[in-house]
Amino acid sequence: MDGFHLKYLILIIDKHHAFWVEDFFVNKSELIEHIAKHADISKAAAARALEATVGAVKTTLKKGGTVSLVGFGTFAVTKRAARTGRNPRTGAAIKIKSAKVPKFRPGKALKEALN
Repeated sequence: MDGFHLKYLILIIDKHHAFWVEDFFVNKSELIEHIAKHADISKAAAARALEATVGAVKTTLKKGGTVSLVGFGTFAVTKRAARTGRNPRTGAAIKIKSAKVPKFRPGKALKEALN
């Protein structure tokens, strides 16, 4: 999948700037274009900013930390326990290893903006 579907995407740059994209299928290049247009920066600068942000989130999560963006939400890592699953073709039991999985918990302002 090249993008993600959002009912509302709110980009809160600081307490004075919030940008909305409503009911769109947004992929990375469209998000970069939107950031560039509304932040009055070049697409190249917007792409670098987005890459830096995503990279910082990945690095922090990989180290076991959390990333909180006030008004937007919190990214964290949780551990999913090992479990037994079923092979859908054969019905045979299979062991599924434990795994670290990323989680996102939306912030109060984001929740309020959607309702």
